[in-house]
Amino acid sequence: MNKALLAQAANEARGLAMDAVHKCSSGHLGLPLGAAEIGAVLFGQSLRFDPADPKWLNRDRFILSAGHGSMFIYSWLHLSGYEVSIDDVSKFRVLHSITPGHPEFHETPGVESTTGPLGQGVGNAVGYALSGKMAAAKYNTDAHTIIDNHVIVLAGDGCLQEGVAREAVSFAAHNALDNLILIYDSNDVTLDAMAKITQSEDVAALYTAIGWDAVTIDGHDLDAILGAIETAKQTDNGKPKIIIAKTIIGKGIPEVAGTAKGHGEGGAKFVDAAKKGLGLPEGAHFYVSDEVKAYFADLKGKRAAAHAEWTTTFTAWSAANPELAAQLDTARHGSISAEDLLKVVPEYPSEGKAATRNSGGEILNHIAKVVPHLVTGSADLFGSTKNYLTGLGDYSATNNTGRNIWFGIREHAMGAILNGLAYDGLFLASGATFLVFADYLRPSIRIAALAKLPVTYIFTHDSVGVGEDGPTHQPVETVSGLRVIPNLDVIRPGDAEEAAAAFAASFSRKDGPTLLALSRQDLPHQGHASAAARREGTLKGGYILVKETAPLEAIVIATGSEVQHAVEGAKGKPGVRVVSLPCFEIFDRQSAEYRESVLPAAVTKRVAIEAGVSGLWWKYVGTQGQIIGIDRFGISAPGNTVFKELDITAAAVARAVA
Repeated sequence: MNKALLAQAANEARGLAMDAVHKCSSGHLGLPLGAAEIGAVLFGQSLRFDPADPKWLNRDRFILSAGHGSMFIYSWLHLSGYEVSIDDVSKFRVLHSITPGHPEFHETPGVESTTGPLGQGVGNAVGYALSGKMAAAKYNTDAHTIIDNHVIVLAGDGCLQEGVAREAVSFAAHNALDNLILIYDSNDVTLDAMAKITQSEDVAALYTAIGWDAVTIDGHDLDAILGAIETAKQTDNGKPKIIIAKTIIGKGIPEVAGTAKGHGEGGAKFVDAAKKGLGLPEGAHFYVSDEVKAYFADLKGKRAAAHAEWTTTFTAWSAANPELAAQLDTARHGSISAEDLLKVVPEYPSEGKAATRNSGGEILNHIAKVVPHLVTGSADLFGSTKNYLTGLGDYSATNNTGRNIWFGIREHAMGAILNGLAYDGLFLASGATFLVFADYLRPSIRIAALAKLPVTYIFTHDSVGVGEDGPTHQPVETVSGLRVIPNLDVIRPGDAEEAAAAFAASFSRKDGPTLLALSRQDLPHQGHASAAARREGTLKGGYILVKETAPLEAIVIATGSEVQHAVEGAKGKPGVRVVSLPCFEIFDRQSAEYRESVLPAAVTKRVAIEAGVSGLWWKYVGTQGQIIGIDRFGISAPGNTVFKELDITAAAVARAVA
């Protein structure tokens, strides 16, 4: 390790951060300055990656969980040769730049996850590590090792205080994710004040008790940083590793260093003197020396050579294992259409009943047989959510090939870990819990939607039909609350055929997450339309389930378990059309012509029925329409009793269209 050169690079990275934050009068200087030596060792020595191929399969994954320190990663991506130019660095937080305020997936080469909400990156890193373990078990052979990378996450006090991180690190230890290295930027400072105001735990003892290896180092000592990282990489003992790096926040700006004022842009006004103190040329902005440029250019060549050597192994592996190679290529780059997925799901009888959570479990198992990279998990509710993959094994510390993931009662970590799996792109990730608990992982769902991650949420017990568990478990507001998240498809199927299409739509989607809201109670199969029509209609978000047999006078619109009430309430009324609308978002993406064919504007007598809050339905029923909903919390009583008490009934529909 060229210590003198990397120390110089650390100071030049500090200078880049100072200039960027000063130029836009916004941002966070504390971490980029305080963790500069950590960045120098990671990007200048320890990380395995190839800037020319940011998605190289066997790269180390680096995640900046403390995403507010985004100038840290932008500076090091630039220095190490990614397509992040000095002009990009100078446009920090500028409209349409690739250096936004917090790191965003898809926006910047080398950024592995969208971070900023504290603790999310820790959970994402656990998901990446889980993906790495599963991929190594699935694809490595006795003759060829193609996956043996590590996941390194840099986090601060804010990340580790968040509950999502605490949940995730427990999961990581229990599942022996020893390919995970957490570098804790321990600077004794949080945003408002010194950290001692809000925390007093012994972090090393805490993580050791959870099941991690822990070491404490001087975070400005290059040798100590290198030694800790290399030891962590070389120790495959079934324990994830935490490196507690004691650093000085805002190091390099004496006026704020080591204080809460060093966290944000408070030190920006002192940058000219600070840069001079760091030995940077006076008056120069966004400066990188020729020596540092040359060092990283040489290192880029060495990294490309290491990548090429791995490619030779990968080519030999592909030739020896064509079936595995095809599966890997499909997982990384391929897609399967919803129509093709539906071909493997047998049609259900036109009569009979089934809870959509039960039919959903059957459908999921059919799909899993033809999608070998599909994995699923549950927050201690497999027996209720019914998404267990029969015969496909349980993931554990001793079985990395299992496709059922036991998250435990850790809903938020489940969400962040699913995101990590989706970011890595080697597995099709899904997870389950009760719908009412969506609020426990809503921040992770929001990030999945923002980052366009193909995650499937299998959420059951979707209404007051939960019954005796009462209002704490009856999600009257939850579906509408989820529908307002941009880029999240919320599908609430009304029978087994709609459920089949819902699962197919979700697992074929590549540009965002899908949430399936499934019933606990049995729902009748809606044989009023063919199975093919119900499946095709669901793939369009909404369709005519029961067509009028006389001039159209009124339209009843329903979703989920209330479709049955819409159909029953419209019986004997030939001028009434029944529309099933399982997914607002998909329906709204259809052509204007299709939407008009289902909900013609000329028909203003409309009724919507859903066992939930009514607010979002007005866009479909119009000002002259009527909504049969529940604008209050539920009741503890048997499900059918609750529906009757709250008047979510066929009789209510019949009265409305009379």
